[in-house]
Amino acid sequence: MARVTSTALDPTVAGRLKRDADGLVAAVVQQHDTGEVLMVGWMDDEALHRTLTTGRVTFWSRSRQEYWRKGDTSGHVQAVKSVALDCDGDTLLVRVDQTGAACHTGERTCFFTDLGAIAG
Repeated sequence: MARVTSTALDPTVAGRLKRDADGLVAAVVQQHDTGEVLMVGWMDDEALHRTLTTGRVTFWSRSRQEYWRKGDTSGHVQAVKSVALDCDGDTLLVRVDQTGAACHTGERTCFFTDLGAIAG
């Protein structure tokens, strides 16, 4: 699926985004009721528009160069509860109700590798 070059994203929202050189914004995905950080993905304007209008999280895959909606193949759906933009406009916080694992490894969260305490 080719990347969409024009989108129906609200111009006010689009104007607040600070995208990287590839036109992407980082999206941190968090379980809405526990605060658990589940994963990080990337969105362009179209992916954000789809996320805001469908109630399901859509990302732009940098490796596959295509849109993907979390859960379409795995069944591990992310139902959107809210989306917020950080103060700099370069990161989204997507609060979801996660069904099943968020990580492609089958883990609940992508952040399961503890690096231990940082010596100070």
